[in-house]
Amino acid sequence: MEKLKANLIGKIGLMMLVILLVYWGFFFFPVRPTQIIIGDGINGPKDMVWIPGGEFMMGSNSNIAKMNEKPAHQVHVNGFWIDQTDVTNAQFAEFVKATGYVSTAERQPDWETLKAQLAPNTPKPSDDKLVAGAMVFVGTKEAVPLDDNSRWWNFVPGANWRHPQGPGSNILGKENHPVVQVSYEDALAYAKWIGKRLPTEAEWEYAARGGLEQANYSWGDEFKPHDKTMANTFAGKEFPIIDPAYKNKIGTTAVASFPPNAYGLYDMAGNVWQWVADWYRADAFMLASQNRIAFNPQGPTNSYDPDDIYAPIDAPKRVIRGGSFLCDENFCMSYRPSARRGVDPYNPMSHIGFRLVKVAKTNPLSRQYVAF
Repeated sequence: MEKLKANLIGKIGLMMLVILLVYWGFFFFPVRPTQIIIGDGINGPKDMVWIPGGEFMMGSNSNIAKMNEKPAHQVHVNGFWIDQTDVTNAQFAEFVKATGYVSTAERQPDWETLKAQLAPNTPKPSDDKLVAGAMVFVGTKEAVPLDDNSRWWNFVPGANWRHPQGPGSNILGKENHPVVQVSYEDALAYAKWIGKRLPTEAEWEYAARGGLEQANYSWGDEFKPHDKTMANTFAGKEFPIIDPAYKNKIGTTAVASFPPNAYGLYDMAGNVWQWVADWYRADAFMLASQNRIAFNPQGPTNSYDPDDIYAPIDAPKRVIRGGSFLCDENFCMSYRPSARRGVDPYNPMSHIGFRLVKVAKTNPLSRQYVAF
């Protein structure tokens, strides 16, 4: 009788353990959904994808990860909706038409904002030098040391979201390309108008991984599986050289030109960097790893970047994610879900765009979901 009772207790204990593991697996670990849920404007926000909440290892311990991506640490995020693609030129144009909004690149730079990114005691330029414009990738004609990006970037007066490379350029025929030359402030303005927000860094990475725990890329561990190109990365032979044969291939592509990840999201790698909500600290992941798990982290309260030799160590910076059409295996390799960089929030560039998120009122995986 005692032996039978012990066996029964053992079986009950095993069943309870299995139930507990299933419970924790369902609620806390990344899920690769069997059904991708895309909102249609009635059941979920239009053209947004539902990302089920869960726990994942944020950052990377991979040998190709940079120090600001380490160490991998546990994070839990609640479920949320995220744009299936980057915000496009057509969508941003609709916002500007409706509101009359003037983007950062179309305004004269504010010296007080600008000097926060410069060495102390930098003299103020004359007013004729403080003109509206933005940073444009111009490339080089030959190989150069990769320690100074001013060799391939220029400030171009008149460059803005309508004219990404300067006054002689335009976005005709590129309505479905991601909008670029938009600052963090511009992204916030668009988000407020449309009733969404920028994703946190944790939300962005969780969505980008598509349920693949600690994979190097959003699609797995091989950069070109079966020799298939999975993202819009640098199309030239060698960064940052612009060879005439490749000139027209270097730049943005229409959104959704490459395969989506397992969550049905396009361009979470390459094409354009994407603004996220968090302040940038190079040591953010090191600090976060001191806790067992972070729940819906909102990021640090200030900036810290000791690796930028051109700006003060505490110059205000926001995080960008995802890499762009300028990343390649010999330079930044930032087309990885853990890759991150800090950028002046008032610095529009020809390879930075954004996508947005929205919080659900109820879980769309439940049958009671009726609103968003």
